[in-house]
Amino acid sequence: MTSSASSLQQHTDERAIADLQRDHGKALFCFLLGLTYGDRQRAEDLLQETLVRAWQHPEALASDHESLRPWLFTVGRRLAIDARRARRARPHEVGDDVLEHSALPDDHVERSVTALDVRQAVGALRGEHRDVLAQVYFRGRSVAEASEALGIPAGTVKSRTYYALRALRKILPGYGRDAA
Repeated sequence: MTSSASSLQQHTDERAIADLQRDHGKALFCFLLGLTYGDRQRAEDLLQETLVRAWQHPEALASDHESLRPWLFTVGRRLAIDARRARRARPHEVGDDVLEHSALPDDHVERSVTALDVRQAVGALRGEHRDVLAQVYFRGRSVAEASEALGIPAGTVKSRTYYALRALRKILPGYGRDAA
């Protein structure tokens, strides 16, 4: 370490900080409360951080300005801006009530069981329904492409798809939209 780095950092006298708190704390808190849209906890945190900055910068107290209030308000405003930017940069926090209603993370075992159930249910369908589902859902073909591949009209592809899905919902209760 260099000699300047090893020298002790000078801090503001604790009594001076107490005087700052007494003289400007209430006004600064009200100002910060407005910047935090009424969030008392954030405003208190910002007030405390502002006073810590004053404690860390004794040169601010030694200035020949009549009042330190403009300096304190500027520091508090900048801290509020930085805090808001930091909150926007990270994902929004959610409460327990949101988590209770969220889907669970992917589970490989669950997906495998679901795939087996669907395979078994599709196997139980009539052949014409299986063929339509294979074309439209498993091969990703459009109605027109499925119609051409199966040699049946597009309207027939649509109606068979509808009835096939309806039959699957009956075979697989608990997997449909109503399951959630």
